[in-house]
Amino acid sequence: MGMNMNFLEIHDQFYERVRKFILASVRNESAADDLVQEAFIKIQENLDSVRDPAKVSSWIFRIAHNLCQDHFRTLKKSSSHEEIHEGLVNLQETPVQKKMEQGEMSQCVQDQLNLLPESLRSVLLFSDVMEFSQQEIAEILGLSVENVKVRLHRARKKFKAILEEKCTFEVD
Repeated sequence: MGMNMNFLEIHDQFYERVRKFILASVRNESAADDLVQEAFIKIQENLDSVRDPAKVSSWIFRIAHNLCQDHFRTLKKSSSHEEIHEGLVNLQETPVQKKMEQGEMSQCVQDQLNLLPESLRSVLLFSDVMEFSQQEIAEILGLSVENVKVRLHRARKKFKAILEEKCTFEVD
């Protein structure tokens, strides 16, 4: 366990980005806060298992990503579609959401992201919201870089089509 594997440092270094990713995924403040907390508990408990400090980032985001997946699975089981949608609508009022949107993504764009199938949505989130390289995304999702490229291409194409249909603004 080297110096670069200190939990507090990791927490400081990654907290904002993990929260940004989880919030962009689940788009619900209180759910996001719970998941962020859960992610860091998992990280703390399993930190010893990471041998290579260079892999810490992709390991951390894999944990965050898997927690979001579990969250959606439970959500699907436990609630009607109505509730999920309601959560999204309320989100428009929160200051964090406003910050996320400043010049980044309009509300409409964010709403449409959820229409993408999960396999495409993840790569798009990691690439365009989190600005990870394709290599990093491949490591996080356990895919080949080639596969990430293909998915990204598909995701962008599909997303663009959704946006042109649903959101009334020019998409370049």
